[in-house]
Amino acid sequence: MRCITVTCFATQTSRNVAPSPAAVKQAIHWMLSLRERGNDPSLAQQCERWRNAAPEHELAWQRVMRLHQDLDLRAIPGAGVALQTLETSQRRLHRRQALKLLGGVALVGSASWLARDLQSVSAWASDYATATGERRSLRLPDGSLLQLNTRSAVDLAFTEQQRLVRLKQGELMLSCSETADPGRPLLVQSRDALVEGFAGRFVVRQDEDCTRVSVTAGKVAVHQPGGELQWIGNGQDWRVDASGARRLEQVAMDAAAWSEGLIVTRDMRLADFLTQVSRYRHGYLACDEDIADLRLSGVFRLEDPEQLLQLLPQTLPVQLRQRTRWWIRLERLS
Repeated sequence: MRCITVTCFATQTSRNVAPSPAAVKQAIHWMLSLRERGNDPSLAQQCERWRNAAPEHELAWQRVMRLHQDLDLRAIPGAGVALQTLETSQRRLHRRQALKLLGGVALVGSASWLARDLQSVSAWASDYATATGERRSLRLPDGSLLQLNTRSAVDLAFTEQQRLVRLKQGELMLSCSETADPGRPLLVQSRDALVEGFAGRFVVRQDEDCTRVSVTAGKVAVHQPGGELQWIGNGQDWRVDASGARRLEQVAMDAAAWSEGLIVTRDMRLADFLTQVSRYRHGYLACDEDIADLRLSGVFRLEDPEQLLQLLPQTLPVQLRQRTRWWIRLERLS
């Protein structure tokens, strides 16, 4: 990709002005296009004209490129692999998917500049988002309380016809306002379903292969593709995917405990537990196959994932093998 000269106004405004999500999306689009098409003078000129069209465009470009350069220099553990994946994937993925992949790259590391300045590309491109290990609460315009778990992002679309929360990634808890507004349904849209909330509280989590819906108070209605409607009552946990919705009779983890800073497990597989803990920390975390099915039950605090991991050898026959603060693997105790 051809290097293009930085204009002066970006230096003057970059410290005090944040680019809009739309400008960031455009900058990422230009970066992916230039990387895909290589040395294309015509495309480079078009990109330069876009950058010169507004100070905000140049600011968005510089911040996206700074993210790319820092990753390319491997300032963040695992960045090289993530960038290689981005290089090979962008040629066959839709631009929207490539944007999500780049957002994932931003979550890999723990360098201070990332947490302080960028957090993630998803945060730029969403109305509200959380970084790794962060939880956030906010009051919606209708009085409902929205809580976001780690690595989560949502967009809001409140109109005269509906109150819509789009879950783009991660997990949310929504406590519906007791003030009913039947003319404007309160909806949470995930990749797999549309969840309609009433007076009560529920959790929606978007996994790679499904959406999980858990109701802790009241009830919700799940609208699935094809017009099917499924009611979910208090205390129920459901899985929704392309094949439909089904109730989960046994759940190994309290779906709402994260809102209080906890992981509460009931006879949970060690490998599944580590997958959940890894959502709250940077870097690599896994275990050997011969201990993956070990079970644990308990209440674990999320405020310090590293200290949490140190507790595991006290309750299970395992030991931690740690290469760096970002790379931890559990092995059977020898």
